[in-house]
Amino acid sequence: MSSKTTTTTDKKQAILDSALLLFVSKGFNATSTASIAKAAGVATGTLFHHFSTKNDIMSQLFLSIKQEFASNMVSNTQLSGDIEKDANNLWQKAIDWAIAQPLKQLFFLQYSMSADIDVAVRKQAMTSILGFVVELIEQGKQQGIIANFPSELLLENCHGQYLAAIRFFTDNPQLGSDEQHRSASFKLFWHAMKAQ
Repeated sequence: MSSKTTTTTDKKQAILDSALLLFVSKGFNATSTASIAKAAGVATGTLFHHFSTKNDIMSQLFLSIKQEFASNMVSNTQLSGDIEKDANNLWQKAIDWAIAQPLKQLFFLQYSMSADIDVAVRKQAMTSILGFVVELIEQGKQQGIIANFPSELLLENCHGQYLAAIRFFTDNPQLGSDEQHRSASFKLFWHAMKAQ
């Protein structure tokens, strides 16, 4: 890799890192592209070389964090075929990631269901990046373990349940490693998903 490519990649990542911090601390609408460029240590023109608009920065940031989240969930995870056990393993890894990445999790809490994220971007994150969750839901529905509701609705429910659990653990960090609360968070999630 040439040093120019490395520098370009570093600048783009610096822009995303600065945007993350500013979007979480100040909000999307209160953050200007000029403030992102300044925090990243790049010229505003450099920012626009990488991203056409502030919305493009938001979309790229959302998708890259969602990809990091998904990659962490599936890394070193062997699915057993036991839908509930596999769902619990993925759920616990998702909570571990959130606890280890508080700034990125705050970003998700603020923006996952926000109008600041384009619907097409949210859909791409949910169906493509988190495709393994969709597959697990479909397997569970086929086996009669997961309720036979529309898959997109089930996926949104998963997402909402996860955000609720993470909000709880964000507000109560001392309980993030408490097995009773961790187990209860999965049971609440599973109860909402399973076939009755």
